Amino acid sequence: MPALEALAKDQNWRAFARCADTDPELWFSVGAVEHKTAKRMCRSCPVRRDCLNYAMDSPVDHGIWGGLTERERRRIRRQAGGGDWRRLVA
Repeated sequence: MPALEALAKDQNWRAFARCADTDPELWFSVGAVEHKTAKRMCRSCPVRRDCLNYAMDSPVDHGIWGGLTERERRRIRRQAGGGDWRRLVA
């Protein structure tokens, strides 16, 4: 049970995300207009950093997370090589 509690605690940030009450299609669409709309919401999200950390550490390879598309996240991972990607987005 402690592992399950830790996982729940690690995921608590999702309840405070601006996207929590929006249509998930916006975050997983392929259109540029949708990407711009989602990224605009991300810029003012109080848990943007937690969201990006989750997507980069998992790694999630689809959708917009922490204000970045899957392509942007892949580029950051490549640039970081085996190093810490966090310093590239700080």
